[in-house]
Amino acid sequence: MTSLPPGTAPVKPEFLLTNAARPAVDDDAAEGSTSGHTAPIDPIADTDANPGGRKKLTRQQKKAHRGANKGRRFGKVRDELELCWRVANGTLCEHGSECRFTHDIQAYLAAKPRDIKLPLASSITNTPPFVATDTNDDAASLDFSTTCPNFEEMGQCRLGLKCRFLGAHARVDDNGDVILITDEEKKSKIAATNAELNQVSPETLKLLRQNKYPRPITDTYLKEVEIGKQTDEVPEEQAQVPQQIDGIIAKQTGDVDTPDVPMRFSEKKRLHWTGKTYLAPLTTVGNLPFRRLCVTLGADITCGEMGLATSFLTSSREEWSLVRRHPSEAIFGVQLAGNKPSTMVPTAEVLGREFASGIDFVDINCGCPIDLVFKTGSGSALLDAPAKLGRIVVGMSKALGEIPVTVKLRTGVKEGRNTAHKLMPRLGSEWGVGCITLHGRTQQQRYTKLADWGYIKECVDAVRAREADQGLSPIPIFGGGDCFSSQDYWEKVDTSGVDGIMIGRGALIKPWIFTEIKERREWDISARERLELVRKYAEYGLTHFGTDTVGINKTRRYLCEALSFQYRKTDARTETLFASPNSQDWVRISEMFLGPAPETFTFTPKHKSNAFGEESQG
Repeated sequence: MTSLPPGTAPVKPEFLLTNAARPAVDDDAAEGSTSGHTAPIDPIADTDANPGGRKKLTRQQKKAHRGANKGRRFGKVRDELELCWRVANGTLCEHGSECRFTHDIQAYLAAKPRDIKLPLASSITNTPPFVATDTNDDAASLDFSTTCPNFEEMGQCRLGLKCRFLGAHARVDDNGDVILITDEEKKSKIAATNAELNQVSPETLKLLRQNKYPRPITDTYLKEVEIGKQTDEVPEEQAQVPQQIDGIIAKQTGDVDTPDVPMRFSEKKRLHWTGKTYLAPLTTVGNLPFRRLCVTLGADITCGEMGLATSFLTSSREEWSLVRRHPSEAIFGVQLAGNKPSTMVPTAEVLGREFASGIDFVDINCGCPIDLVFKTGSGSALLDAPAKLGRIVVGMSKALGEIPVTVKLRTGVKEGRNTAHKLMPRLGSEWGVGCITLHGRTQQQRYTKLADWGYIKECVDAVRAREADQGLSPIPIFGGGDCFSSQDYWEKVDTSGVDGIMIGRGALIKPWIFTEIKERREWDISARERLELVRKYAEYGLTHFGTDTVGINKTRRYLCEALSFQYRKTDARTETLFASPNSQDWVRISEMFLGPAPETFTFTPKHKSNAFGEESQG
């Protein structure tokens, strides 16, 4: 053993931290592309002879370490021996011996890894290792002491024998066969309140795929648009639903024999959102488990991830999964991106027909700044095409019936040339928008520079002046940009006149910001409290993505995506792993709740600056 000078306290190698200069996270560049491919990255390849010193990075090195890991691929991690899902749920497989999956339950269970234990919240401690791991070396795959999140919530597990928490809802009979258990009482009492909403039917997907889904409102409206295009303006009397469309909607809703009190289809449900907290639609991270976590922390309004209208119409299962809603989401909306009425309006009609009671609003994305969206004429590009935007809003409003249309936009396209103050007063007074959200940056600024809250106030005043002139009821207006604390929130609300602030990156970095806003305080959160939130996210992820091998590692992937933002919230009380920008450490955190990551599991962080050494962690 090497002798140390008197008074020196030895530190184990695993606890040593490098003080090498690490590049700052660049949200702007990281959001710039979603395609392509990059080779593995080693951003901190310090070859200095002095390992404790700092090495100044060259301009080329800084550029290489900044921005996005393009073309990230996340393959599914599967069981070594895959069991037929019908057999796994105790039913017969119609394919019989021709099924490409095994029907040998005993062989499957013999090859299946041991059950995972999701630690109870009460078992998390304030001292390392914080979460006790299972040290049982029993070779048997079943662990009857575990608990299954799906079974606990629904009274049954839809994954059956494939569940990695199988011991929680199975028993072994006298013949040695594994029998699945169902809690009928819990199933009848709890399942209805926890079942996810807005499930699209296979029949609907088939009709969309074959382009046979009936859309009479869209067809009628698009004919009117063709006539109105000659003037390059929104068709006159757009606030009044045409008589022909009135008849179509009346037949669909059954409101035909009510001559005394005729239904006014131009009227929408008013949105009373003043004082409510609003979680922004967030690509990748803003999935159902994350939204559900934010709701428990105080988010009042939630919106699904941005979906492309063209993908909805081509029956993309991935796109339709974005409309899924948990019952705890009291006010829930769907956000659409598109560049023309011929895709946006029919998508709205399908949403309005299929989920009339499951969606509270549909938001039009006029704020996405990334080139992939902008160059197609969608997102922020619509800010420079107000006539087209007007046709989209009016058509969607007609197709959605009572469901309100909202719009999220930026201050303009080019830096220094704001246009929102001209567009926003028209959204409500002329086109009937139910709510407006303004992000205080232009498309060119993306996420650089500070949001212009002075200009947001100018736009709010312009809308309120138009409403006062025309005697209209005020619609809610939300602002957005650079809100990372309760103090930020309330100062911006008081000075700008907005009804609330849509929280995006602030919620990604610390989801508990909604609690801070509600209670008007800063939460000095401890490592134990943060671990409890990680556990809760893991539980919600398992109930959503599934408790089989595929679902567990999908949950692991999205948990790592969330941690890729949350590590930025660091202070003296935060433990090393939470403060680490190393993506391998995020995988280690996931292993506390989801078991060891398989050798085949890989996680490539979105930001290059978080990919330390190998891009694969397992």
